[in-house]
Amino acid sequence: MKETGNILNILEQSRDAVKKEDVSKLKDLSDQTIHTASTSQDPDNITVAVIVYSLSKIIERKRYREYPEWNNFYKTYIYNIENVISAIKKNDEEKISQSLRSIRAEIDSISGNLKRDIQDVFRKASINKASKIYEHGISMEQTAKLLGITVWELASYAGQNPEISETNLQLTQDIKTRIKLAVDMFRD
Repeated sequence: MKETGNILNILEQSRDAVKKEDVSKLKDLSDQTIHTASTSQDPDNITVAVIVYSLSKIIERKRYREYPEWNNFYKTYIYNIENVISAIKKNDEEKISQSLRSIRAEIDSISGNLKRDIQDVFRKASINKASKIYEHGISMEQTAKLLGITVWELASYAGQNPEISETNLQLTQDIKTRIKLAVDMFRD
């Protein structure tokens, strides 16, 4: 995992934000991980971004608390976040990855409607975070691969998001400016 100090801070703040049900704080914390995830393309950093963003959406939807599986899911989720935090403090790379996988695996152990709803939240969170990474200049194909989504899902989402679809990534400087820049590079 890259930038473990930053991720540790984000996870500690996320744990506290979950307990306070501070949805906007969780969304902000998730966005903070995107730069690291984009530059390092580290799967664990990307997973943290998706998990924290998903938590914001899960906490935001108060109706989830009505499901009988909610309390067990919530306790296990917090427990696994604590495990990731502990593993980062011990610099235990294997435990970090294992604990992050456990958070995602916990969803599969849930039954009923809560499972379906939370799987949907995670899928949409992956697409959302993929679009943010794509905005940082990573190719659509690479981004989709990193997040485990299809290029079609990412392209569809990016096409609906004006911030992405209106960004001209092919914009270059005019020829005179580029020539001047090249000439200036070879001058003393």
